[in-house]
Amino acid sequence: MFLQEEDYRVVIGEQALKVISQVSAETCSNAEQHAMEEIASYLRPKYDAGAIFNAVGQCRNSLIVMYACDMALYHMAASLPQKMGMEIRKERYERAVKWLESVQAGKVIPDLPTANTGENGEEIGQTIVYHSQQQLKHNW
Repeated sequence: MFLQEEDYRVVIGEQALKVISQVSAETCSNAEQHAMEEIASYLRPKYDAGAIFNAVGQCRNSLIVMYACDMALYHMAASLPQKMGMEIRKERYERAVKWLESVQAGKVIPDLPTANTGENGEEIGQTIVYHSQQQLKHNW
């Protein structure tokens, strides 16, 4: 799995993690899958989502890990009684979405593998050259 339990400790306190971790293992797994798919939907047009989420250990992008934890916690908190701690979860979730939208718009360029890379790491199929004929000038 892409996310590990220790990854959550960066974005949530120990006590809050205990409360949220009382959610069933199936719910946690589903929340993580939803978060990863949501992140991939923003990144997929330009970045290789499979390579991003197949990375392990220190090879994982730390921002992707943090935002995946935030999004998964948001989904898990939604299943808690009385939506405990939902305000901070919602705020962090919205911050993650804003960052992903900035990446998608090209305003933020993370260090992630691109979708169209060849075996030697070069981008392929990305160059488009536009040109036209020289303008004709008819002076009569």
